[in-house]
Amino acid sequence: VWQQAERMAHEIFSLYGFREIRTPLLEPTELFTSGLGTDTDVVTKEMYTFLDRKGRSLTLRPENTAPVVRAYLEHSRHRLGSLDRLYYLGPMFRYERPQKGRYRQFHQIGVEVFGGSEPEVDAETMQMVLVYLQRLGIGNCTLWVNSVGDENCRPRYREELLRVLADRVADLCAECRQRYQRNPLRILDCKDSACRKLIGEIPTLVEYLCDDCGAHFEGLKKNLTSLGVPFQVNPRIVRGLDYYTRTTFEIVAEGLGAQDALMGGGRYDRLVERFGGPAVPGFGFAIGLDRLVLLLSELPGETIKPPPGLYLAATGKGGAEWTLRASQELRRRNLRVETDFRTRSLKAQMRNADRSACTHILIRLEDEKAEVRLRRLRDGNQITLPENGWDEMVREVSLGNRD
Repeated sequence: VWQQAERMAHEIFSLYGFREIRTPLLEPTELFTSGLGTDTDVVTKEMYTFLDRKGRSLTLRPENTAPVVRAYLEHSRHRLGSLDRLYYLGPMFRYERPQKGRYRQFHQIGVEVFGGSEPEVDAETMQMVLVYLQRLGIGNCTLWVNSVGDENCRPRYREELLRVLADRVADLCAECRQRYQRNPLRILDCKDSACRKLIGEIPTLVEYLCDDCGAHFEGLKKNLTSLGVPFQVNPRIVRGLDYYTRTTFEIVAEGLGAQDALMGGGRYDRLVERFGGPAVPGFGFAIGLDRLVLLLSELPGETIKPPPGLYLAATGKGGAEWTLRASQELRRRNLRVETDFRTRSLKAQMRNADRSACTHILIRLEDEKAEVRLRRLRDGNQITLPENGWDEMVREVSLGNRD
């Protein structure tokens, strides 16, 4: 299931013009403190940070957008003059409370698009991730979209938020009381039930968008509708990192418990500048691969079929020698083959085949010298083939797996 999720990401993302990028697990701590914001939970509570032998502060990457931006600038990709679409797969590290589908070493699949500020970029990228999930068999998910404005309209909303909450600070959780002083917008992202109830009573940021941000948000919704992508506006999605501007979004899925967000992302039009680069807009998202695999594993039915595979079983003298030769011939024809060279009963080999990831078993009995039996494991359907009919075996396995 894990491998299929990764294979499908390579396949679907490449259809949209994305290319893979790989960044180091270790980065200078400053990359994250300057890029993510010193008031975020990731920086203040969750990073694995230590000094190396020369006293330099290093951090295991807690997310991959900042490293991708660093690499983007180091390799002068901003000089390309066109949209630069990149994607990544790999482990991240955060010291947070483990829960269902969330671990301290976790894995993400993510994308970053540099160079385009248009709402069409946002809509197409969202549609891509929904296509990816649908190809994996996940249909019970919901796309939530929002706009968090920019430096022109967010300060006005911040002042209004401070004013509205001034007499209600005591009703906030201990953490949000601190956020009220440092970064009040982060209160909107709180998961505490009392805070969520209070947040539901205050104005939303969407109501305070400037003309440009409002037009961008309307363009996003129009493009999603044009693409036939169902969505819901959720004005409470602000995401947990400080670099987002305008579009933010999440995809939530049933079956993941209270923390039902499968992935999220948004627009970060000022992040490249924050790292010392030119004004290059960006948009991206990250999928929690651990949670995705968990969800796929719990879906009813056979949502992900294994690739065709053949288990070889032979009995009697010379069985192991035949198995060795047959495996070579079949693999030469690009068929996946598993076998066990130990001299064992046919019954034991059949049990091994059932436990394997193979779709068929090829049986050679000692008293049937010129023929073999090809059996489909899921229903026991069986045919007889010539002992050296390699091409016919490959064809039957491939056809039988598609039935």
